[in-house]
Amino acid sequence: MFIEGISPYAFKIGPIAVHWYGIFMAISFLVGSYYLYTMGKRLNLDEDFLLNLAIVVIIAGIVGARLMFVLTNYPEWFLKDPIQIIKIWEGGLSWHGALLGGFLAGWPYCRRYGINPNVVADLTVLGLSFGYIIVRIGNIFNQEVLGRMTEFSFGRWPAQLIGSSIGLVLLVRYLYLQNKNLPPGYQFWSFIWWHQILRALIEETVRENPLFLVHYVNEKWGIGFFTLTQLITPFVVAFAYFMYRSTSGHGYGGYGYGGYGYGGYRRRHY
Repeated sequence: MFIEGISPYAFKIGPIAVHWYGIFMAISFLVGSYYLYTMGKRLNLDEDFLLNLAIVVIIAGIVGARLMFVLTNYPEWFLKDPIQIIKIWEGGLSWHGALLGGFLAGWPYCRRYGINPNVVADLTVLGLSFGYIIVRIGNIFNQEVLGRMTEFSFGRWPAQLIGSSIGLVLLVRYLYLQNKNLPPGYQFWSFIWWHQILRALIEETVRENPLFLVHYVNEKWGIGFFTLTQLITPFVVAFAYFMYRSTSGHGYGGYGYGGYGYGGYRRRHY
């Protein structure tokens, strides 16, 4: 969706400009962290552990998201203009980089304290889904993640709203499955599975992204193959399946749904 003349700024205070993108991202962090904290407390997970985990994952996710975006789009910035790397308020974050950064930081952090990482990962799905919904809306204000032009009456595909719709579907799915007796990790890894497939087949197909290896564009329909995300989708899906199969049912020290509460964590301070 492209809106002529829309401002990326919510407001300005002197030289300081607050972007809508940053506001939406902050909201997604707050919602995800609050849900993790609230649900974790119900499962007798330690308060300090939950708060520290949220901070660790958020920081690692932002760093991973920015580095992945720069590596795949503007690698020359590392040598020619490194200051651009830290300008996350202008947009330019990679979803896959955020997931990878958060995963690499959060997974070992949970294991360090004897928590089944799959149990905690399930609690992040609401925040991930909600974040995808509103950050894609933030992309509209930054005039990025644009859809391809078509020969239809509506012109350009509203790629950001399509992305938000995918997030909404996955959020509803998560809430529905909460009432089911599912093994630890199912919610998280199936979320990764379905998000990747839906994004590759729908959002990326109509998104105006550079194409790699095979270059096919149908200008009438406004679709194209293959973007980088589409090419890596089989690997991400295979990784999600492998991780679920290899970790589901393994409680990391005997902890699972039973034991000392959900995830087996004894409340303690450290």
